[in-house]
Amino acid sequence: MLQGTPIFILKEGTEREKGKGATSNNIAAARAVADAVRSTLGPRGMDKMLVDSMGDITITNDGVTILKEVDVEHPAAKMIVEVAKTQDQQCGDGTTSAVVLSGELLKRSETLLEQNVHPTVIVRGFQLALQEANRLLEKEIGTSVNASDEGILIDCATTAMGSKGVFGSRDLLAKIAVKAVQKVTEKRGDRTIADVDQIKVEKHHGGTISDTELIEGIVLDKERGHARMPGEVHGAKIALLSSSLEIKKTEIESKINIKNPSQIQSFLDEEDKTFRKMVETIKASGANVVVTQKGVDDVVLHYLAKEGIYAVKQVKESDLQKLARATGAKIVSGFKELTAADLGSAALVEEKKVGDDKMTFITGCQNPRSVSILIHGGTDHVTQEVERSLHDALKVVASVIEDGVVCPGGGATEIDLAVKLRKWAPSVGGREQLAVEAFAQALEVIPWALGENGGYDSINTLIELRRAHDGAGANKNVGLNLVDGKATDMWKLHVVEPLRVKRQALNSAAEVASMVLRIDDVIASKKSGPPSGGGGGGGHDH
Repeated sequence: MLQGTPIFILKEGTEREKGKGATSNNIAAARAVADAVRSTLGPRGMDKMLVDSMGDITITNDGVTILKEVDVEHPAAKMIVEVAKTQDQQCGDGTTSAVVLSGELLKRSETLLEQNVHPTVIVRGFQLALQEANRLLEKEIGTSVNASDEGILIDCATTAMGSKGVFGSRDLLAKIAVKAVQKVTEKRGDRTIADVDQIKVEKHHGGTISDTELIEGIVLDKERGHARMPGEVHGAKIALLSSSLEIKKTEIESKINIKNPSQIQSFLDEEDKTFRKMVETIKASGANVVVTQKGVDDVVLHYLAKEGIYAVKQVKESDLQKLARATGAKIVSGFKELTAADLGSAALVEEKKVGDDKMTFITGCQNPRSVSILIHGGTDHVTQEVERSLHDALKVVASVIEDGVVCPGGGATEIDLAVKLRKWAPSVGGREQLAVEAFAQALEVIPWALGENGGYDSINTLIELRRAHDGAGANKNVGLNLVDGKATDMWKLHVVEPLRVKRQALNSAAEVASMVLRIDDVIASKKSGPPSGGGGGGGHDH
């Protein structure tokens, strides 16, 4: 054999990084993402202005929105972005906390790695700490509440919106969010389900945030199909069709041979007769409002208008399903099957002008299981931020209704966990004990960041909070009051959060930190050139 001949396994241009270099690079990238959103945490957090490649602007302090809009390149940083997305889907709130916590766990692990503690030992320690933290949340920190207690639900919604830019109107928005979720809550067996997707949120610029309203029915951003249709229908009987009201074109190409002019006329008459029949069938069922998912022929619209029937066409399937839940109608696939039993009812269907657009309002439904929220605001940026805040509030209220357990906010939960985990760490023994202590220390980043963003001295804040949670007269509900920077009982300030938000943030932060720690080799393929759609495998950030 020839000595010293290099063997190439990887393709030319592949970048490879091994060992400690790879780990510290990944940790640095993940921490950079966490630091980017850290200043947005809490009621005193600042906003970010994001400008995309098209020049569109987003102004927000919602962690997940910031990370979605920013084009993250480094593969480890992308993992942190996923944490925020999961948190958003599961809980709505706590996205920034989850990301900041992930970054801090990695920062603390770095110190242990420098002391030659093996990554697997750190990961095992984190898992033990996480199990104990979950036990503490369930058994000691969480407080069971009555899910029908409106006061608690409103407190949770206001806390979730406290860090958003809608500060002035958050009491009104919290009440709207609670009412909306209560409307769509239903019992399934012994479980309570609050499906937030059944709440339709429409935004409109014009007016102020305080004009935002809950509509016990559905708002469609569509106008009536024909100008001669009635502008409003009282005592509406609503037919929902998932098919179109027009003559279908044949699948295969077909020709009609016409030999003389009278045949043209009879062909057109036949078409007209079909259209009339459609309208007669609808009228016979007793419907005076028709909503279709697909198109409606202009002639049909004309005949419907003559009969005084209000029609809306090209409605999204999801809106049709919400309408069915709100009005009690059944969605029918073909107009021929339509009967009086399939119709839904509403007190009023009307076309209203909102700003420059015309919208259809279907209101006064008897027991709507699907409702709408119409957001108003001075500019598009305002309505978008209100929508994001409402999304968080709706999800949070749904979590409390489903689980019935809440925790104190303002960093109280994290400090309490940190104090209790520190005491518990020695019982773990071995080197894992160091990882448990690092986990406890990482949890303190939340009250630290809250104090820092509020303009207070973070070290003093932490000392004061630790004292309140430890020793004689310890109170698990003491957190940071951002009005005066003092340690205060959060229940008195009505700052409460669902247990689900805390648990999910802890779990996903610990999982992603463990995942990043276990990587000791990064093999990145050579980036493909500009023609490809999505860019190559992640490179390194500069």
